[in-house]
Amino acid sequence: MEITNAIGRGGVYRPGAVTPRASRIYLFIIFISAVVFFIPNLGKVHLFDWDEINFAESAREMIVTGNYHQVQINFQPFWEKPPLFFWLQVLSMKAFGINEFAARLPNAIFGIITLLTLFFIGRKHRDERFGFIWAMCYLGSFLPHLYFKSGIIDPVFNYFIFLGVYCMYIAITNPKRKAFANVALSGIFIGLSDLTKGPVGLLVFLLTFLVYFIFTRFKNFPNFKKILLFIFCFTAVSLLWFGQEVITNGFSFLKEFLTYQANLFLKPVASHGEPFYYHFVVVFLGCFPISVIALPALFSSLERSDYKRLMKILFWTVMILFSITTTKIVHYSSLTYFPLSFIAATYISYLIERNKKIAGYVFWILAITGLVFSLLLIGLPIVASNKELLMPYLKDPFAAASLDVAVHWNGYEFIIGVVYFAAVMFSLVILKRRKIFNGFMLLFFSTAFCLFFYMLAVVPKIEAYSQGTAIKFYESLEGQDVYVSPVGFKSYAQYFYFKKPGSVKPGEEEEMSYLLQGPINKPAYFLVKITNKQFDTLCRNCTLIKKEGGYFFYRREAIVK
Repeated sequence: MEITNAIGRGGVYRPGAVTPRASRIYLFIIFISAVVFFIPNLGKVHLFDWDEINFAESAREMIVTGNYHQVQINFQPFWEKPPLFFWLQVLSMKAFGINEFAARLPNAIFGIITLLTLFFIGRKHRDERFGFIWAMCYLGSFLPHLYFKSGIIDPVFNYFIFLGVYCMYIAITNPKRKAFANVALSGIFIGLSDLTKGPVGLLVFLLTFLVYFIFTRFKNFPNFKKILLFIFCFTAVSLLWFGQEVITNGFSFLKEFLTYQANLFLKPVASHGEPFYYHFVVVFLGCFPISVIALPALFSSLERSDYKRLMKILFWTVMILFSITTTKIVHYSSLTYFPLSFIAATYISYLIERNKKIAGYVFWILAITGLVFSLLLIGLPIVASNKELLMPYLKDPFAAASLDVAVHWNGYEFIIGVVYFAAVMFSLVILKRRKIFNGFMLLFFSTAFCLFFYMLAVVPKIEAYSQGTAIKFYESLEGQDVYVSPVGFKSYAQYFYFKKPGSVKPGEEEEMSYLLQGPINKPAYFLVKITNKQFDTLCRNCTLIKKEGGYFFYRREAIVK
């Protein structure tokens, strides 16, 4: 690929500029890589409880009821999330059926869009090579890659926030270049984030720019017209759903929705009260290798651009905000993947352009962390296929029984980890020789290929231990006129995989006390963990069907009057 030094737009020196043909090659590689890594095998493994199944079930219930405006779970109002992501899943399910592939496809498509967006923004910010490196940083890191193969809301939510932040930055730093159009786009994108997951997107946006303006002494602070335009566009988009809900259901809906959002911040909802440093650990380990590569640029000023300052502010805003929230879930820090990948790309470009050697501590952290990840990738299938090695150390009866499931291992799954370790070490050798671009591209693509094959060969087998038994049980009851319920633990799997019909409206007849002891009018099936010692005393005339994978399966016959 021919790399040339060139004078770019506006007479700005662009050291990584490429020929038009090479630029098209960059785009082609990004597009093909995204399609190949994100779309195949999306339906290879069941959706994971809770979030993936929760969201897919909301989309399924929209289709079943024909009510596309109100989000539901178990055909009851679901106050936690707005509907935009579920609408995307509905469109996918309409095209490909109600299944795992359709539930995850929207994120895969947004993965393709995201990588292309990073290239175009990177090209505008610096040059084509920088845009390519930025996209590859995102593609070749663990959690950023995996999220595009999931069915959770955050990849779409984060994309809209990122674009909202970017458009506002362009508007305030380039006042003569369609400033008002970019302000309007910023309001629209933040409004779309509001329709995707709620007002936290606006909160992150406002906090980020508040800190940015403080650091710049309010140098680029927008005038009243721009602020008014942003508010108008944000409100107009948000009211497309929130306004209609208030008109239909009154302000009680808005109160319920905002109360839940506040509780996420103030209370440890759903047993997710993790320590303060939780997200720092998640991002450092989960975003390997860019979390290591970004370290020199994250804590120094290798590039003194205003946009880099904004990206660092966005990173620390998200990290600090969700570290002080009482509820801590792994997804909450996922917006940091955008600025973190940018900062990593900044350091890589610095090494290339200055012909610098990679920092010694970065080299050794990459080596050590790569070794640890490789050992985990190697050890997991070895231990899982030889579970007798693990049994003496398992004190939890449920965990031990969950491993007692017939899962066929081929015996060569560990090779994926071995090959990944070899690729990481080889990439470090290349980096040591100052072939920076080649070394990092090998590292990123090795990570992407590792995840591709691991998701294909290992993850479905692990899922069979963790939840496969329960989901197969729910699937076996699909279409039958029965009650189905887990007892003693929360799950959404029974709704999606039993495919509960919309004609059965939840009410008093589905209260657990009624199902376990009342005069039920049709059979009821229960799923109970083997550690639940009280179930036999709670259930009236329940018959044990089987014990499998850490669960007891019960049936209770209908009461004939």
